[in-house]
Amino acid sequence: MKLATLADGSRDGRLLLVDRAGRCCVEATRAAPSLQAALDDWTRAEPLLRQLSRALEDGEIEGAPLDCEKLAAPLPRAYEWVDASAYLSHVIRVRKARNAEPPETLRSDPLVYQGGSGVLLAPRAPMILPDAAWGLDFEGELCVVLGDTPMATRADRAGAHVRLLMLANDITYRNLVPNELAKGFGFFQSKPATAFSPFAVTPDELGGSFRDGRVHLRLRCYLDDVLVGDPDAGEMHFSFHELVAHITRTRALTAGTILGSGTVSNDAEQRGVSCLAELRARETIQHGAPRTPFLRAGNRVRIEMLNEAGESVFGSIEQTVLPATYGG
Repeated sequence: MKLATLADGSRDGRLLLVDRAGRCCVEATRAAPSLQAALDDWTRAEPLLRQLSRALEDGEIEGAPLDCEKLAAPLPRAYEWVDASAYLSHVIRVRKARNAEPPETLRSDPLVYQGGSGVLLAPRAPMILPDAAWGLDFEGELCVVLGDTPMATRADRAGAHVRLLMLANDITYRNLVPNELAKGFGFFQSKPATAFSPFAVTPDELGGSFRDGRVHLRLRCYLDDVLVGDPDAGEMHFSFHELVAHITRTRALTAGTILGSGTVSNDAEQRGVSCLAELRARETIQHGAPRTPFLRAGNRVRIEMLNEAGESVFGSIEQTVLPATYGG
């Protein structure tokens, strides 16, 4: 199933069910008024949503044309947004460029941080740049949406708690990161609101491409319509299942928690990048200094994932950088 949220002026929007082609939709409010409500009562809501999905695919009901401009993020707000850094080639390159060693536990203990989840951006929302000196960057990621997940969930049981998958653009002000990390207390100002794909999909929508807690498809990132990377998302050191085990070590998670993979990255440099920080790191390693600027007003970013048939799985995140007056 593909699910989306219509921005209707309410905080949580209105739940839509989308056809497999991503072209038409029907209201799914008979199953649940919003995606969060569906996740809260998944045992009851999921069969109703699947029944509606079959009726739409079989032509028993007629869908309305889908306009992604009218969509909110699948979850316009979430109880938790936890982001990891599960692609080690990204961590290693970025740290090498600034002559910093990766943590000794890089391969055994996942890096995670807790992001802001009260405001999550629509797939067509602008990327705001109050100050070019902040170093605006995009980050193409995968994420899972969890159901209620108990504390100390084992990796081999984590799959039962994965309800949906989405794409994310984990927007970052790169030049604000160093001073924040130097305080030893994590990100905050350097991490504005994250944007998400139009559709959240159930794992079966990916078929055999979702296995071992990883999505074995390529993530395509474009800057001003130029492909800058299509790395294989399956090259994930820590699987989503392992990440769930890690983040539930000391706490339970509630339905609607979003867990991100971190920037998708591959060892093979010819696969390109999913963020400018990694591109700049490669340039620094090769040339002694970065050559690619961070995002500027007017730049356009598109993030998308195609299945083996060439169909867009999650729809595309498409954002334009807009300047903004800071303060008020």
